[in-house]
Amino acid sequence: MNQKPLTPIMLFYLFCSLAGLVIPWYYNIQHIRYGDTPFTVAAWLRAGMATPLTRSITTDFLIGTTPVLIWMVREGYRLKMKHIWLYVLLTFLIAFAFTCPLFLFFRERKLRTNAGLPTSE
Repeated sequence: MNQKPLTPIMLFYLFCSLAGLVIPWYYNIQHIRYGDTPFTVAAWLRAGMATPLTRSITTDFLIGTTPVLIWMVREGYRLKMKHIWLYVLLTFLIAFAFTCPLFLFFRERKLRTNAGLPTSE
């Protein structure tokens, strides 16, 4: 298969996806190594609701992520992208900051392929 160069926006999405993988998991690993409670969804929700500031961040994440995940699934099916369910799963196993820009990268690639455009600008 002939690999085509990536566009600047595709490189930006990949950079954001990599940052969204590394940075949140750096903090997750810090919690796993040094935290006083096991890393569970219940513990995450409790910690996320501990103060008004963490409640703001947690509810912002949950409210913002929900419609974007729905859009990602609908858009993925509309464009006939493969393995759409994987983005939803990886959002909760890795990080939304990883899967959202990763989806945008593959969406951009699919749009360009569907339009018959080269991937370089």
